[in-house]
Amino acid sequence: MPRAMVVDDSRAIRMILSKTLGSLGFEVCQASNGREALERMVDGDDRPLAVVLVDWNMPVMNGLEFVQNVRANPEYSQIKLMMVTTETQIEQITRALDAGANEYVMKPFTEEVISDKLRLMGVME
Repeated sequence: MPRAMVVDDSRAIRMILSKTLGSLGFEVCQASNGREALERMVDGDDRPLAVVLVDWNMPVMNGLEFVQNVRANPEYSQIKLMMVTTETQIEQITRALDAGANEYVMKPFTEEVISDKLRLMGVME
């Protein structure tokens, strides 16, 4: 079973995305900000993450900073990163993709949008 992480300061969004990923066959862990997510990646399960769904606007470490930190570590080069955020400006989308995000989803989203993006990234069939 592939592993996924949901990183969002909203508990409700974490629950919705975790339920969605679980129904798509992922084992899911959660974090409430980028720093907590990085700590879980270092101290967590030895099995690699297939994908991380990350919000942009969070306290402590935002999603863009998280993406930059993950991409700066060659050990995490295989992890797919999907921004799931309310940021809709083309400049923000470009910044996230330039920083190393593989896909970008705007809130509100549907399960179909999430599954389509996961297929595009090659983390599910």
